[in-house]
Amino acid sequence: MPNMGVAIVRHYERGVVFRLGRLRGVRDPGIRFMIPLADRMSKVTLRTVTMPIPSQQVITRDNVSIGVAAVAYFRRVDPVKSIVEIEDVASAIGQIAQTTVRNVVGRSLLDQVLTDTETLNERIKEILDGLTQQWGVLVLVVELKDIQLPQSMQRAMARQAEAEREKRAKIIAAEGEALSAGRLAEAADVIADHPIALQLRNLQILAEISAEKNSTIVFPAQFLESARALTRFVGQESRSAANTRAVTAPTGPDGGQVPKPDWPVPGDEALTDPLKGQVWT
Repeated sequence: MPNMGVAIVRHYERGVVFRLGRLRGVRDPGIRFMIPLADRMSKVTLRTVTMPIPSQQVITRDNVSIGVAAVAYFRRVDPVKSIVEIEDVASAIGQIAQTTVRNVVGRSLLDQVLTDTETLNERIKEILDGLTQQWGVLVLVVELKDIQLPQSMQRAMARQAEAEREKRAKIIAAEGEALSAGRLAEAADVIADHPIALQLRNLQILAEISAEKNSTIVFPAQFLESARALTRFVGQESRSAANTRAVTAPTGPDGGQVPKPDWPVPGDEALTDPLKGQVWT
């Protein structure tokens, strides 16, 4: 009905009217009347348009070939420019978006593409927004939504990530061992000053074990102490016996044993005669 002089413009649209080929202005939402056969109206939507950017092969700055897909959100803010300045604004934005994504990603390293996508998105948006302003279009958001890596690169990155995790695990384990060694040294100093603390700790461990499992437990601490005492006793007896065998009894001129002197020798098993230099047993 626009050619018949009546048109209805929806709330999210604007009507651009041409009279005999010349621009006559923009019509707001509602019912609009025009000169029949002379006026022609082109409706422009002001809603946000979602435009997917298909995946394309891009070579990064470190010579890695990846596939990159994105999505762009834009809307027309100037109905006149979006019709007068360009023939098909949606197709133009799609083409320039693909080129911009390829150029920006191609000037970046692979690690930056994978980890710093927000910076790349903002850079692509600024470039597109600067180009589309002359068409009356505002680019709202550009997002890299899919990055495809070669299989060989995926395997290499998986090995790198695994090695990094192992390194962190070993560092954490070493730090734990260092802290544990320090605490054990402090505990050893305390136990050395207070030996009863070791017995109390043993009793605590027994209580913890008995709370979980009802079974007979042989705790070797007292047995080991008894074994050490027995070993010390046997060693002392062996040394005493060896010292006794090392002392030889003196003999007289006829080969008989010299009698022991009559003076008292308290606590000694052998004594040397101060007059003759003989040993008495």
